[in-house]
Amino acid sequence: MPDLSTRRDQMFPVLNPHQVETAKRFASGPPQRFEAGEFVYKVGDQTAPAWLVLDGSMDVFRHEGLSHEAPITTHGVGQLSGEVNQLSGRPTLAGARAGAAGCTAIPFDAAHLRALVIGSADVGEIIMRAFILRRVGLIDAGAGSVLIGATGNAALSRLQGFLARNAFPYIVLDSASEGEGRALIERLGIIASELPLMVCPNGTVLKHPTDSEAAACLGMTPELMAGKLYDVAVVGAGPAGLATAVYAASEGLNVIVIDERSVGGQAGASSRIENYLGFPTGISGQAPAGRAYNQALKFGAEIVLPITVDRLVPSKDGTGVLTLELAGNRSLQARSVVISSGARYRRPDVANIATYEGNGISYWASPIEAKLCAGEEVALVGGGNSAGQAIVFLAPQVRKLHLVVRRVLEETMSQYLIDRIKELPNVEIHMHCEVDAIDGNPAAGLSSATLRNRLDGSEQKLPLHHLFLFIGADPNSGWISDRVATDGKGFIVTGQSFDALGNATRQPLPLETSLPNVFAVGDVRAGSTKRVAAAVGEGAAVVSQIHAALSLTNTPH
Repeated sequence: MPDLSTRRDQMFPVLNPHQVETAKRFASGPPQRFEAGEFVYKVGDQTAPAWLVLDGSMDVFRHEGLSHEAPITTHGVGQLSGEVNQLSGRPTLAGARAGAAGCTAIPFDAAHLRALVIGSADVGEIIMRAFILRRVGLIDAGAGSVLIGATGNAALSRLQGFLARNAFPYIVLDSASEGEGRALIERLGIIASELPLMVCPNGTVLKHPTDSEAAACLGMTPELMAGKLYDVAVVGAGPAGLATAVYAASEGLNVIVIDERSVGGQAGASSRIENYLGFPTGISGQAPAGRAYNQALKFGAEIVLPITVDRLVPSKDGTGVLTLELAGNRSLQARSVVISSGARYRRPDVANIATYEGNGISYWASPIEAKLCAGEEVALVGGGNSAGQAIVFLAPQVRKLHLVVRRVLEETMSQYLIDRIKELPNVEIHMHCEVDAIDGNPAAGLSSATLRNRLDGSEQKLPLHHLFLFIGADPNSGWISDRVATDGKGFIVTGQSFDALGNATRQPLPLETSLPNVFAVGDVRAGSTKRVAAAVGEGAAVVSQIHAALSLTNTPH
């Protein structure tokens, strides 16, 4: 987490009189007066606007734990309240009261705030930087949801990962320790099977919530407007999907992005990417994903998480309108669809492996997992670049790391990573090996993994509690494979020909599938280069092809 102590002037900037006058032109309503101590908005308020102070002051606070408040700052004349949530009208993570002399402020709802950010370059830059830094500050302070559970519990770790990958702040209270977390459990009569608890910013208490339930409580899954027709529906919020959203929305197209997990895709789970153009010292996968997410919100793209897309239904009335059927009996309609659903982690053929997923077996290596296995002996399976990046990240934090590879590293991993791994003193490489069996207790977690040498059949049992799997991925195209052409491995074919049901009188564009106005970009596309930069490039390139396709289609606007 970056040190924000030297950046408070950027976190809480003061607009000069000219900038205030510019901002006032974009306000969503007239100035309002609040008396001393009166709430301007409360923590968890839905669609709370940002407020520009014109007179007096506004005290901004956050929740600290379950029952306390902590001051964040006091806004004076020329300062704007809010953070990233205000760009999309989601529940606020902070609250505000009028100061001792009262406060007069002017509101900016989500639509008008975005209009200000886009319409005034200098004011927009100041606001976006401030909002992003404020979110970082809230994450650093744990000023969001409160999670209560046992340290190392699989469901608790899952929730932590979900919130962290979506850049939502939270704090964890150990249910076994004395304190307000344990007191709440006793007061509510919570039993062990109902843990972990999640206390949302608006005070709602969820028992053992799923990711979807947590997202709904945080406003990440808004109600879809019935009858609304989007220009572009993007399935998948990885680098390709986010790039599509940013470029399409910035060009005035009405865009919605749906993902079944979180923003960033597989790249978002990478601890460090060192061969991404423009970042010579490396960058975590989550950093550009988070910036792209904020950029998409800035331009007005709707991003809905976590919702599964069940299938695509082509137009049956000749209008060309495409329907996406979503989990929970929901649906949306769009003039075009971009499939950027990427790939899903490959699961090895090992008995009972699903039993320990999230309870000893992980498919990514984030700071959450690193903290859980600090000082222990762990194993990591895989020989690609993502595996190499995870090794470099994990090795300094564990006692010993066993690297299990089916072949030799030089066949699948970049040389700079191989050289770095060979310099790590606590990494033992098991060449030509694979995991043949695992053992443990479903309640307590993983206890060992048995390796088998593929050349001589010899076996070795490793006592360990953490196994990381980076053995590649399969295209996440099952939901659409019955509707568009795929290759033998399930990757979506583009730019070849439309199928007979497409009723098209033209040839498909390079990134267009066998169904007109349906495109595929990124890792899910056959023939794509499996690199973050290539995915971003395809996401940008597809927008011009969408414009071209829609200009030839008689779908309603």
